[in-house]
Amino acid sequence: MADFSYNLLLDRILAITLFNFIHILSYFWLVLYELSLQRTWVKTNGLNFDYFHFPCGYYLGMPAAKKFIAGLLPKKCLLGVVHLPALPGAPSYGGKLDPIRQSMRRDLLALKKGGAHAVIIENFGDAPFAADSAGPAAVACLTSLACEARELFPGPLGINLLRNDGVGAMAVAAASGADFIRVNVLVGARLADQGILNGIAEKLLRFRKRIGAGHIRIFSDVDVKHSAPMAPGYTIEDEARDAWERGGADALILSGAGTGHGTDPDHLRRAHTAAPRAPLLLGSGTTLDNLGDYLPEVSGFIVGTFLKRSGKIDSNRVRAFVRALAKAHR
Repeated sequence: MADFSYNLLLDRILAITLFNFIHILSYFWLVLYELSLQRTWVKTNGLNFDYFHFPCGYYLGMPAAKKFIAGLLPKKCLLGVVHLPALPGAPSYGGKLDPIRQSMRRDLLALKKGGAHAVIIENFGDAPFAADSAGPAAVACLTSLACEARELFPGPLGINLLRNDGVGAMAVAAASGADFIRVNVLVGARLADQGILNGIAEKLLRFRKRIGAGHIRIFSDVDVKHSAPMAPGYTIEDEARDAWERGGADALILSGAGTGHGTDPDHLRRAHTAAPRAPLLLGSGTTLDNLGDYLPEVSGFIVGTFLKRSGKIDSNRVRAFVRALAKAHR
């Protein structure tokens, strides 16, 4: 009886040991497999990216790629912009939704094919823009488009509802599964062709809290294009610091005077000095020729105009930009 109990105990110990050995072996095999996926992705696109969410990597406390903005985006990334035609309610709306949807699909798939790391869709064709609320028709249409964009593009998706409808953009993002929004004036006040644009941080953050959308990030413009500060003494440093420390921004965007205009590198340095922990994005005017001028301060590049050829996003231009960015980042 004693021999039987002893042999049974040995069998159980051996079984447990074997099970643990197989478990550990399988675990390390998964780690090696995931690392091989990461190397393949880096070799193919030139940048670490987060289309793959590796469970073992996070379990080990070793993320598969260096990220910024709480794991949303890789460092030194391209955020391609889809400029939508005029939506319902806008003066230039053509009366049919299908052309808008087809235009979005075409540009979105070109960005995907070219390797863009994230996408922002915005109501670019709605000019002249409302100063605050874009209206229920625009919000409803953009929500429908964003839901489709979410299915077509696997990476981070952003919403920009011009001119400064951050609350509407937050609602669209929450309904469609988008990851972030862009807000032109989060703090302070600016004078633009729409009139006075007031900061919306208080209203936006309370709305986000109320609908349970705390996971949706806010990218805030600083010294936003097509506008001027209401108070001459309110500097770039002031706005950057306020947006980051008091306005709840997750990243800051610096741009030139208008769409497609280059950004003053000195403005970037000033914003970085005022809010050194804030990720900085470049919001306009980036080309292959000036890309290196904005590194290392800039974490990501929001690009629309440069990626177009004959008014449409060109996947070859997207690919060239991604490769140049990867080369400059080495």
